[in-house]
Amino acid sequence: MCLGVPGQIIAIRDDRGTPMATVDFGGATKEVCLVYTPDAGPGTHVIVHAGFAIAELDEAAAQASLDLFTQIGFFEGDARP
Repeated sequence: MCLGVPGQIIAIRDDRGTPMATVDFGGATKEVCLVYTPDAGPGTHVIVHAGFAIAELDEAAAQASLDLFTQIGFFEGDARP
């Protein structure tokens, strides 16, 4: 089973021709490749899997995903973004 986690793009850059972004996961950030979501920009919510943004989603869908992760116990304590 694969897991894609929603995050919000806070900055984008070009890394030798490859679109990259800094994505915020509720305070934790990660560098993510945007090759599959080339139209995504700062403020866009994306689903990230294995270091790649694989889909864009709206804020309501991102929140719904985070709520579901919380319900199933994916986040422990205050680890929820």
